Amino acid sequence: MMISGTTKLIGHLGYPTESFKAPMIYNPFFEREGIDAVVVPMGCSVEDYPAFLRLFFRLSNAHGALVTMPHKVTTTQLVDTVLPTAAIAGSCNAVRREADGRLVGEMFDGEGFVRGVLRKGRKVAGARALVVGAGGVGSAIAASLAKAGVAELSLFDAHGPAAEQLAARLREHYPDLALQVGVNDPAGCDIVVNATPLGMKEGDPLPLDVSRLQAGSFVGEVVLTREITPFLAAARAQGCAFQVGTDMLFEQIPAYLEFFGLPTTTPEDLRAVARLRKEDAA
Repeated sequence: MMISGTTKLIGHLGYPTESFKAPMIYNPFFEREGIDAVVVPMGCSVEDYPAFLRLFFRLSNAHGALVTMPHKVTTTQLVDTVLPTAAIAGSCNAVRREADGRLVGEMFDGEGFVRGVLRKGRKVAGARALVVGAGGVGSAIAASLAKAGVAELSLFDAHGPAAEQLAARLREHYPDLALQVGVNDPAGCDIVVNATPLGMKEGDPLPLDVSRLQAGSFVGEVVLTREITPFLAAARAQGCAFQVGTDMLFEQIPAYLEFFGLPTTTPEDLRAVARLRKEDAA
């Protein structure tokens, strides 16, 4: 793709950069559509990041930033406005500059998850949901489920205070949401999410008692290293519909594009145009 003096620059900020996949998804789409923008990996260490983020947005052609580990939490303290979903999640993975120069931070991990559920024909508004894992991605999913109108939300984390703190942030923004904390029983839940790292390694325990899953439940996974984790395999055996971790990744990219004010597309189109290596495409 041709880069010129008019090209909009989207920095992909994190450290290290070797595993970054976003440039191989966004840039082929930009090239095909003739969109004058480019995503560039930018490795920035933890100690340099606070100064670098502000300096990056002083560039006249800096259009936005995709933020990944280890900077998502720090970013909430560096932008001028943290939107509600990012505030609940306690982390940002996207920053844009407004016309007046203010930096606005948002979180799209949960949006990607919820869009995937909806596109698979499942109802979120009024549903009962369980999120196991109250870290960054679990908090983001819980925030987006609340935004989408779930009626009841159960939260569980092996580190109990993390779930309590997430519940407190949710209550601040969604005071009418029915919340349970410390419960990881999926019985009676319409949506069940594993938002823990369990399943990344061989021999990991399952995040919950899968025998309690009901066939009508929709089960979601966030692990990206394998498509069918032991948890999803067990849920499938119980007759549950499910969503794999990479669906969340591709579903959130259209939301990012909308946030940056750029032309958008479908997850299927992005999968088709992406130039991922075979080992990255699982």
